Amino acid sequence: MADLGELLQVTMRRRHLTAQALAERTGIRTPRIRAFVQDGAQGPVPPTEEELAEIAAALRLPLADVLDATRTPAGTMA
Repeated sequence: MADLGELLQVTMRRRHLTAQALAERTGIRTPRIRAFVQDGAQGPVPPTEEELAEIAAALRLPLADVLDATRTPAGTMA
């Protein structure tokens, strides 16, 4: 499993979404989305469970996959 940042990068690229477009779909501010994409869940701006649920729904990903990605260290692909 990829870390959160990698999961978001890959999924957003596949769905042709920018951080701003994802922010508009979720109501999460664009700078926070960018921080999640760049730093993952272990960065200085950790996502809340509510934000993770919103992101999962907006990207049509299973919440379990998104939650698992928050527990995966950056740079670790399974």
